[in-house]
Amino acid sequence: MSRIAKQPVPLPKGVTATITPQAVTLKGAKGTLSVPLAGGVSVAQEGEQISVKYDDNNRMQAGAIRAHLANVVKGITTGYEIKLELVGVGYRAAMQGKNLQLALGYSHDVIYPIPEGITVTVPKPTEITVVGSDPQKVGQVAAEIRAYRPPEPYKGKGVKYVGEFIFRKEGKKK
Repeated sequence: MSRIAKQPVPLPKGVTATITPQAVTLKGAKGTLSVPLAGGVSVAQEGEQISVKYDDNNRMQAGAIRAHLANVVKGITTGYEIKLELVGVGYRAAMQGKNLQLALGYSHDVIYPIPEGITVTVPKPTEITVVGSDPQKVGQVAAEIRAYRPPEPYKGKGVKYVGEFIFRKEGKKK
């Protein structure tokens, strides 16, 4: 039996839920997000919490939908944030209007257009902060920025998540 799907999702003050047979739309201080529902899974609002109902064939989907609902509630109330760090001589980042300009050792700077609903800030030239209410979008933007120059194992140069451990290799020996 699914234990995650049995737990109700609490709705904080200021969050409203609109439930239809196809999706659940949650509206909060940081925006509006929707979670699609799978067949055989339904959602009911009981006071200040949302509970997931399912039949025996859809236990896994019910747990996943409950987890998505909890993530969306967190996103529209507090938001999500991922920090990236640039390691390397001459590696730097800067905001250029609605684009992120990255100098990553290529012959030209990389210009990354910031998608709608995501806020990117550069507190230091070697630090990038990605903030938004949709956890999937925030993670996707951070992964796309990191993919321009992933950290390499010999010197550790590249774009990495703050706190990420880079396994270092030993160089050639004579």
